[in-house]
Amino acid sequence: MKRPNVYLVGAGPGDPGLITVRGLELVRAADVLIHDQLGTAEFLGMVKEGCELYDVGKFAGNHKVSQDGINELLVEKARENKLVVRLKGGDPFVFGRGGEEMLYLVEAGIACEVVPGVTSAISAPCYAGIPITQRGYTASLAVVTGHEAEKEGSDIDWSALSKIGTVVFLMGVKNLPVITRNLIACGRSPQTPVAMIQNGTFPTQKTVCGTLADIVEIAEAAEIKPPAVTVVGEVVALREKLQWFEKRPLFGKTIVVTRSRHQASVLCAQLRELGARVIECPTIKIVQHENSSEFRDFISDSAQYEHLVFTSVNGVEGFVDALAQNGRDLRFLGGKKVICIGPATAEAFTRRGIKPDFVPESYVAEALLPYFEKLPAAGVAILRAEKAREVLPDAVAKFGHRVKVVSLYHTDYVDAENGETIDALAAGQVDLVTFTSSSTVEGFARVLAGSAVKPESIQGASIGPITTQTCRELGFKLAVEAIEFTIPGLVAAMCRHFQDASSLVGSPLS
Repeated sequence: MKRPNVYLVGAGPGDPGLITVRGLELVRAADVLIHDQLGTAEFLGMVKEGCELYDVGKFAGNHKVSQDGINELLVEKARENKLVVRLKGGDPFVFGRGGEEMLYLVEAGIACEVVPGVTSAISAPCYAGIPITQRGYTASLAVVTGHEAEKEGSDIDWSALSKIGTVVFLMGVKNLPVITRNLIACGRSPQTPVAMIQNGTFPTQKTVCGTLADIVEIAEAAEIKPPAVTVVGEVVALREKLQWFEKRPLFGKTIVVTRSRHQASVLCAQLRELGARVIECPTIKIVQHENSSEFRDFISDSAQYEHLVFTSVNGVEGFVDALAQNGRDLRFLGGKKVICIGPATAEAFTRRGIKPDFVPESYVAEALLPYFEKLPAAGVAILRAEKAREVLPDAVAKFGHRVKVVSLYHTDYVDAENGETIDALAAGQVDLVTFTSSSTVEGFARVLAGSAVKPESIQGASIGPITTQTCRELGFKLAVEAIEFTIPGLVAAMCRHFQDASSLVGSPLS
């Protein structure tokens, strides 16, 4: 059998967590990704280097590429013997024209396969707390395209639809008056519950409820716009008890993450899990000194240093990589005391099978001073960033210890396209900008330079007092400071901030 080189992949409705395992595997392997506009944006950054990207999206009548053009592009790229992924929002075969595309490919002699996706017909109501089937409420379900509602010669059987328990209309915002009028005319009660879900499964999801009699006016007042799913049926009444997505603590909030891209995933994932819309704006990148002469000198003199101090996860990762570059492994730590600032730094060793000897309760360098003050004179190596505060090495040296500072990495600023961030800030759409180090503050100030957005207009969220100090020095307004100076601590502080309307507003942090 001929191995297919074109795959029609359903990306799901928008929440990136709803793509299938197989679908994500193909996205990452693709040589060519031909994608829609809706439900695919999160995956564009997951493709391999060199993957060709083609945006053929269609939105509310605005067609970037005609369907004929899409079909021809699929065949053209397939004949170049490339792995082609046609990434479609929702499911390819649920009003996605996937059948048309596959027929065209088959008739052209191109082998292809389909990877189903989660359709918005199911997922949007689910995220609104509406089970589209429910015992005691409905024994039937219909999914209908709203585009066909006003067309002459449409094959929609309104009389039959009026008798079905739950009817879900996709892409029916424009034709909502026609839909409600036809259902009522065919015998459906005007008091039948109706819900409209805009941007279903996205952090910007908006849900309004009414009846067939008044949903048109309610939707207009709420300015419901495409893409939206309309649910008609008694099951809509269950939303009052079952809604869950819109109750997440950060739902509807837009938060900018300024960490380096390779570090940002944990913070971004936690924020999205809590319902936030995340804008990634990496302002820095970490450059490891994997095989520096400084580290080689440290290895040569390592017998002089019984205590090794690590101040960050980056330091641990840089240390492990540098050992490997010099033909060593973690057995190098035998007989030495490993001291870590912060639980995340300690965890970076713990997951490698090394239990740190000491982790202070507070997560700043000053917290180590009592430890070294009581210690008899010893050799102390501080393995850290190239640029850092000198509080710790200076103080430890004053206690009579031999101190060596070893630079494992440095921070560079990232000059990237940040138009989305600037536009969102200028439009007043950003609720918080997160700062996880002084360097992210400095990097974000560079991002704003030359724009109309001023630091004092930014609502910042700081991971701790050192970062807060840098924010103040550069003119940023602070709304949140973490009590525990960790990523989970920062996330918890942001949740408290939004849960309490008066939290930190007008306080000294402001």
